[in-house]
Amino acid sequence: MNKPVRVLLADDHTLVRAGIRELLQKIDGLEVVGETGDGREALDLVKTHGPDVVLMDITMPGLNGLEAAERIAKERPKTRVIILSMHATEEYVMQALRAGAAGYLLKEAALAELEIAIRSVARGETYLSPAISRHVVEAYMRRVGGETGPLEQLTPRQREILQLIAEGATTKQIASRLNISGKTVETHRAQLMERLGIHDVAGLVRYAVRVGLVKG
Repeated sequence: MNKPVRVLLADDHTLVRAGIRELLQKIDGLEVVGETGDGREALDLVKTHGPDVVLMDITMPGLNGLEAAERIAKERPKTRVIILSMHATEEYVMQALRAGAAGYLLKEAALAELEIAIRSVARGETYLSPAISRHVVEAYMRRVGGETGPLEQLTPRQREILQLIAEGATTKQIASRLNISGKTVETHRAQLMERLGIHDVAGLVRYAVRVGLVKG
């Protein structure tokens, strides 16, 4: 008898998670092993439960889904991540694929597509919603290995600090959260501004919202 595909849900909207969980429970051969609304907790749950597939929202507090997906891809390559998103734009799809996601599924997808996506990535395949237009995929393929955008040029730590700044955390709070000194936080912030060509915190916040690190 085949083992069930073990799925972890990560979405910061409780009602959305409940809806997805209810859908998954209707599919034979799938088992929901955990759920969370926090990116950092998602990493802990992956280590604890070792799911086959993680359904991951992009915008989550503390650590967004793209950063979490990248860490899972590096640290737990047997766990495959499907990014859940409302956005079908090239920028979001490219960020997800660069982060190591195995799938990109639009939240408007039907139950049949959700099942296909999960089973596909569990087999080691890549799944992209058909609703994502062909030119988005073609544009990504042309740019793989080419120049990266400003966000991809930041280090994981810089992206982490950028998100926390955009969420309104102070230097002291960021330092405490990441267990680093306030001076190190300020150095990272200065490097962020220089690399992105942004000269104030308000600009960093607007940029983080625009690229989907935090909600507007």
